[in-house]
Amino acid sequence: MTASEILDPLLTAQTWREGGREVAIATVVETWGSAPRPSGSHLVIDGDGNFEGSVSGGCVEGAVITEALDVITSGVPKMLEFGVADEAAWRVGLSCGGKIRVYVERLA
Repeated sequence: MTASEILDPLLTAQTWREGGREVAIATVVETWGSAPRPSGSHLVIDGDGNFEGSVSGGCVEGAVITEALDVITSGVPKMLEFGVADEAAWRVGLSCGGKIRVYVERLA
């Protein structure tokens, strides 16, 4: 396995599924303004909260992982949106002034 394969969250998702883990994948589907990661970026999460990849960073990524655990349990995908929203900007938002939309789904 090459270094790029080890760091590819999609290959990680495949390996985890083949190993019997429940897995969700979060994908940045849209960005506006300044965003830390481009559209198409992935974060893969297993049922124990292990993760690899990145969709944003900081509090946003923590919120995506929490939502992904719910998606793994329920099987219902979610569309999440994060951005600057007044006082919420510093809690779970993008203080850089951008917005991102992240789609989270369980892998079968």
